Amino acid sequence: MPNDLPARRILILAGTAEARDLADALVKLGHDVTSSFAGVTQDPLLPAGRIHRGGFGGVDGLRSFIAAEGISLVIDATHPFAAQMSAQAHAACAAEGMSLMRLERPEWRAQEGDRWIVAADMAQAVALIPAQSHVLVTTGRKGLAGLFARTDLTGLVRAIEKPSETLPPGWSLLLDRPPYKADSEQRLMEVEGISCLLTKNAGGGSTAAKLAAARALGLPVVIIARPLKPPCQTFASVAEALLGITPKAG
Repeated sequence: MPNDLPARRILILAGTAEARDLADALVKLGHDVTSSFAGVTQDPLLPAGRIHRGGFGGVDGLRSFIAAEGISLVIDATHPFAAQMSAQAHAACAAEGMSLMRLERPEWRAQEGDRWIVAADMAQAVALIPAQSHVLVTTGRKGLAGLFARTDLTGLVRAIEKPSETLPPGWSLLLDRPPYKADSEQRLMEVEGISCLLTKNAGGGSTAAKLAAARALGLPVVIIARPLKPPCQTFASVAEALLGITPKAG
């Protein structure tokens, strides 16, 4: 270990690019890292270290895993909208009397020229989409039934994996994976005739280009606000998290 710091057994609740980068860095530092994937994405990009798939079975299951594996630190690096997993991690760590850290990218902030319509959840977001819109949807492959129930809407769903719902007439699917660039995002919106963007306030640089493209085109953006999560020590970047986990000696 650098600086003679002791190795730790660390559980990372993964599913983001930041989680992958953090796991890679911690493994290089000599820590015994397990990254857990809940299975939302069927073919995730995997980091270095151990891999756990399929969740834990709630708070009790997570507590059992922590005890059985001798975990000394849990890092919640799940997606900003993975509120249930974050709540379970908080409850499990509190019950075990152990440390919980969170690595969560900062949320996006509206800039001059943005036409944001902020929604509390997907149901409200669907209701707030302007009538007769041709929508670019980037909220993921789940929870689209309510959107498709609005028969005045058409559009393009972009996701990493195919949604479980059948796309109705007037809707198409684009399977793609970030990162994206502003010029290609603007070109996509222009070619597809997009009149509204529906997205989540996920934050981060790899998918922010769609917001710049919508701003340049003067399009309304219906954006879903992040859910509340239990408080814990939180870092906004991998570099900050590394300093919190393995501070420099002296």
